[in-house]
Amino acid sequence: MTENTEWPASSWAAVTPRSAIAPSLQGDAETEVVVIGGGFSGLSTALHLVKRGRKTMLLEGAEIGWGASGRNNGQVIPTMSAVEPDAIVKRFGETGERFARLIGQSAETLFRLAEAEGIGCEAEQTGWFQPAHSPGRIRLSERRVEAWRRFGSPAQLLGREDCARLLGSDFWYGGMLNPTGGHVNPLALARGLAEACARQGAVLHENSPVTGYEREGDGWRVRTAGGSVRARAVVLATNAYTDALESGLEPRISRGAVPILSWQMASEPIGDNLRATIVPGRQAISDTRADLRFFRYDARNRLITGGSVLGAHDAEARVMAKASENMGKAFPQLSGIRFTHVWSGRVGITQDRLPHFHRLGPDLWGWTGCNGRGVALSISLGRELAAAVDGVSTKELALPLTEPDRVPFHPIARRIAPFILAWYKRRDRKEIAPA
Repeated sequence: MTENTEWPASSWAAVTPRSAIAPSLQGDAETEVVVIGGGFSGLSTALHLVKRGRKTMLLEGAEIGWGASGRNNGQVIPTMSAVEPDAIVKRFGETGERFARLIGQSAETLFRLAEAEGIGCEAEQTGWFQPAHSPGRIRLSERRVEAWRRFGSPAQLLGREDCARLLGSDFWYGGMLNPTGGHVNPLALARGLAEACARQGAVLHENSPVTGYEREGDGWRVRTAGGSVRARAVVLATNAYTDALESGLEPRISRGAVPILSWQMASEPIGDNLRATIVPGRQAISDTRADLRFFRYDARNRLITGGSVLGAHDAEARVMAKASENMGKAFPQLSGIRFTHVWSGRVGITQDRLPHFHRLGPDLWGWTGCNGRGVALSISLGRELAAAVDGVSTKELALPLTEPDRVPFHPIARRIAPFILAWYKRRDRKEIAPA
């Protein structure tokens, strides 16, 4: 193992009731489909498979939601972080158009699924707002609103005055609002999805890290330390954690993206009078910076924010100081805010900033690269991956399949990735030229 499986000291872990832990896999078993990974995409895939009538087993190496799905900020965002829909269509044609529409509808898909399954995940569909951090970035907001509206998104452009009213601050210059977005308790969503999978008939095994798999006849043999399972099809849904517990599990996936450490923080609860002056509508906020500033409230009125810092030395204290300073600049009334929880997790970043989908062998599917947009996206991807396993033609799917593409000098890229923050800061100072 390359990473321990202790829970991070997150506010989500502190407040989210733990479901009954599924037993680890012991001995040999057989099923139709094995899903590897108990995060959002794996759980959504398993849920949609059993709804399609497929006998499904999900193997999680630690506990449900232990990876990125239980550690993130919980913002439900129906866009990609650095790629616009027209670029997706230009590259992938009709499949790209289906994928762009999937992205644009992904927040709505998540909230409606949570509602239909009765998942108590503190869901608030209050909208997602991306404020522009400089006058020139308003041009970027304008282009994004126009582009996403062509693909059916209800995105809106807010001017500076409307932006100030929405945020309770004149620190930004306007921006893009998507009313279908919002936020959730991500760990509660993961655990709720697991319960929904079990209700529908899926078999779940936690603390069952997969050590490998191989072709066996017309199917696959998936192995863990305690047993194995034979299946017709396998879905690898481990994203940035593919090599976290077993370094050689699937290099074609783990080398296709660079895992970046993202820090999250939760403040002490903010009083009602103060909270009413800061984002009174409780939207999820993440701005146009590459070294972005992001924040939202949880159900207990804690401010959930975070950031990134260069290097690992004293990172927890430095990211706390940095986020406190950033929030204080935008909202002076928050100066001196106290943070009670600080934690981190991996985000999978690809070279082209798009998720990569692969058919790695007969009935062997995998993907990587949420690029900071994994909450809403992963739920919709699970639906598509389930359809792919069930035999739906790739000509009908919203999955732009590609061949695995290794990040050049991957071991070096992993080491230097944290230092890309300095380049991000320089890029944030660059204005956007007129169209």
